[in-house]
Order: sequence, then C-alpha cells, then structure tokens
Amino acid sequence: MTINIGIIGFGFIGHIHEQSLADRNQMKVIAICDIDSEKMNDSITKNVIKTTSVDELLKIKTIDTVIVSVFNDAHKEVVIKAAIAGKNIICEKPAAMNVSEFDEMMAVVNEKKVKFTVHQQRRLDNDFRTAKKVYEKKELGNIYTVQSKLYGLNGNMHDWHIYKKHGGGMLYDWGVHLIDQMLYMIDSKIISIFADVRNVINEEVDDYFKILLEFENGIMGEIELGTYYLTDKPHWFERHWFIGGDKGSMYSDGFIPEGKVVKTSRLLENVPGKTVMTASGPTRSFGTVADGILMTEELPVTNYNYQMFYDNYVNTLQGTDDFLVKQSEVRRVLSVMQAVRESGLKKESIKFKNGL
Repeated sequence: MTINIGIIGFGFIGHIHEQSLADRNQMKVIAICDIDSEKMNDSITKNVIKTTSVDELLKIKTIDTVIVSVFNDAHKEVVIKAAIAGKNIICEKPAAMNVSEFDEMMAVVNEKKVKFTVHQQRRLDNDFRTAKKVYEKKELGNIYTVQSKLYGLNGNMHDWHIYKKHGGGMLYDWGVHLIDQMLYMIDSKIISIFADVRNVINEEVDDYFKILLEFENGIMGEIELGTYYLTDKPHWFERHWFIGGDKGSMYSDGFIPEGKVVKTSRLLENVPGKTVMTASGPTRSFGTVADGILMTEELPVTNYNYQMFYDNYVNTLQGTDDFLVKQSEVRRVLSVMQAVRESGLKKESIKFKNGL
C-alpha cells in the first residue's frame, strides 16, 4: 500500500514534511502547492507536480491524502475543500483559529467520511515522553504540580507568524503543543484556568504566556513560555519539566532530557529542631537534609521520533491502529486556548465549562 501525498502550503513546515517523507516506502509526495511559486523551486522530490492552485491539486485523482500546512487562518477553507474532494487530511496545528471553526470543519470531514488528524508531532518529544512516563508510574505519591517551561532569547517571530490576522503569535505556535502535551499527560477534568498572555516586544502578537490549569484530581498544571529571556548561557533556548509529589519529584532539562527522579525514604514532615546557618541567613525550613533521606534515580529511557507520527498514520489507514491525535483531543486543546485568551484579557481566573 502506497499513500500518495499532496502538500498544500510549501513554506517551512511543508518542506519539513517533504523531507520527512522522502525515504518512506508507504507514503509518497506526488504534488505540492504554494501561492508563491518560488518556494517550490527547492523541492527534493523527483517529478513532483507543482501548482499554485489548491483546486488544481485537489483535482489530482491519484492523491489519497493532503497535508495542510498553509497559514493558520486558511486551515478551515483548505480542509473543507479537501474533504469535499474526498481526500484524507493531515492538518498542521492549530487545526483552526477557534472551536467554532473546528466544528464547521469536522462537520464536513465527517459527512464526507474522510480521515482527519492533526500534526501534533511533539507528543513524540522525548523530554515530554520522559515526564509522562514518570507521571504514569505513580511513584511520586500524590502529585500536586506539573510544570512545563520553554524559554528563548531571540524574541522576534518570523514570516506570517508576526501577523494576528494569520493566527500568529506563540500561543498558536508553541502554545498549542505545550497545552496538548499537558492534557495528553494528565487524565483529569479541568476546573479553572488562569493565564497571563503578553506582547513583550512584538506589536501584534503574543510572545510570552503563563498558564495555570487547575485539574479535578488536585494537580496544578503550569505552562510558561517566553521568547525574550535574555541569558548568556550557551543554549539559545531552554526546556524544563518538573513534577512534584509528596513522596518525590522529577526534574529534567533539555529536549534530550537530563535530570533525576528524587525520592525520600520518609516524608519530610517536620523541620529540624535547631536553626541552620546558610548563605542566605538562618533557616530551618530550607536547611540541609540529613544523610540517607533523599534518594535519586535516573530518568527513564524513552525512544521516540517524529517518524512515528507517519507510521501511526499509515497503520490507521490500514485499520491496525487509531490516530495518535483524535478529533476530540484537538477540540479540547482549542477550547483551552480560547479560555486562555479570555483569562488573559480579563486578568482573572475563569471556570472551564468544557472540562472534558
């Protein structure tokens, strides 16, 4: 079985899809489309059909699946056209600008009985999968906090991402990934959401956000992203996870995670009887822990890669698997993103009506 692919939108991510599919036997790019013909000049696929018209690409009968990687605000139009043309669809994230758009898209997708999924490939990031594996082992006791943080220092967005009308900004860019990871890890209803969303140095679109998700199971999920965190460290970005429970914690740094699982031989319920002098002054609560109480373990090993997204897609079309990213999950993430926008504007915590 060979799935013939048409890529609609041949910018940065369109090129990535083509490169990712170059050596796959079961998925073959046969056509690409972009309104800017020059962007298609460096295609690496031999004998690929090139067109500046979405309608022309969708008329190619041999195309089984289209990858939609156009501007965010054009997803709805292109997905609906593709569904009407009878093509299965892989859509870039975010699938839509809001829940209402997504519902319109899915109404047509489901009516036409085509397959649909979203390219949330960062569910396959090893830093996330490491944190998820620790979370699922349930060895940290009662977990009270899960923190996901990403910092960069460049500040500026690129291309169309600097324009609000096209769905630019970091919430629509990295935010959808970070929210999706948190919801994919924590299987619980959301009670409330508080968000601080800011334009620090960008005029039109957000480049910083902090999101607090209160879950019904007692966990507070914290997501923070900043593109203007100036640092003299050798890395241009920093990635951090922290999971805290009453019997232990886990921390990791980097997309190739480095960190530890730290547990206690007994709960640290009481502070020591005498004051300890530290560099910051006298303390009892933050004094040195006695020997033998803290135990460290290596982080679990995970071995994921982005090719697994395409493996899952092929297997699903063959009927041996279910999509990694399902419509209901995509809709829930979009609902959270809308609530984040609302909370950011109101500067207050809001109840989350669509907790599921």
